[in-house]
Amino acid sequence: MPVKTKSTKIIRPNLGFLGVGEFGRNRLEALQKSKIANILFISDPSDDCLSKAKKIIPEATLSYSSDSVYSFPGIDGVVIATPSALHAQQAIAAFEKDYAVFCHKPVGRTADEVISVVDASCKANKLLGVDFSLRYSKAFQKVLDVLKADEIGDVYSVDLVFYNAYGPEKPWFYDVILSGGGCVVHLGMHLIDLALYALDFPYAKNVTSRLYSFGRLLKPNEGIEDYAAVSIDLINDVSVNLSCSWNSSIGQDAVIEATFTGTTGRVSMKNVNGSFYDFSTVLYNGTHKEIIFSDYDDWSGMAVVDWAKRISCGEGFDSGANEFIITAEVIDRIYGREAINN
Repeated sequence: MPVKTKSTKIIRPNLGFLGVGEFGRNRLEALQKSKIANILFISDPSDDCLSKAKKIIPEATLSYSSDSVYSFPGIDGVVIATPSALHAQQAIAAFEKDYAVFCHKPVGRTADEVISVVDASCKANKLLGVDFSLRYSKAFQKVLDVLKADEIGDVYSVDLVFYNAYGPEKPWFYDVILSGGGCVVHLGMHLIDLALYALDFPYAKNVTSRLYSFGRLLKPNEGIEDYAAVSIDLINDVSVNLSCSWNSSIGQDAVIEATFTGTTGRVSMKNVNGSFYDFSTVLYNGTHKEIIFSDYDDWSGMAVVDWAKRISCGEGFDSGANEFIITAEVIDRIYGREAINN
């Protein structure tokens, strides 16, 4: 893949939105507040979703058809927050129209789909962004500061936890063909990305997993897991362990933790009192601990705002998109699959 190249500088990019359910509207609101872009077009098959989006961006053109965006005049980029099965084909179609793309994760249900999207981004020389917004959280940035300053020595273990007290409401999440997977894809992938990102994306030597649905161990592609225990051995000999679940009895809305253990210390980010937005980051050395961050951390829309800013600065294809492929390959191995057949 080529290195990052420049595209056409755009002062204020014109964007279209495909899908404005809960996550899409959140990103819509983030862009509206940032004033970094113009939202010209919004599509969704739901009247309720379109009505709610119209209240955020009254001047936008609304449509039931996502395909209409590809002929809408003046569009520079699209934000995709539709069901997972549509992500790759919609992203590729957008790149073929010379649009930049920001996609809710997963950008593809398999590594093959992700590779196709990255290739399309490269061919069009347009920027691909994926909604790994936890990368931008203040709590994680503090973790990165600790690692870069070598404050905990050589990292040899990473422990990841993402539990939800409830699962998604929409039926398509529970169809493996439509969703690409269960709690690993929609919760655990965020933390796998954080771990790999912090460690400069080393490849995985071995990946083992046990996936469960209501306490029953699943075979590959048998169904949607609501609990997963995953072990990943990286080529740099770092051990990564992930535990994630939906509908978990945790006494609060969520548990989100990422802990990096090194030869001289440990650093951990975790949510506070079940919140998705209150986080703390703690540095441990022996019996001593120091809270280096503790605050409200409004991270959810940061990735899409950063993507829009980069478009406005004229950025084209970024070879960092290959990171999305590495993560997707790990996810495939967790599920014991090569690809999903349509």
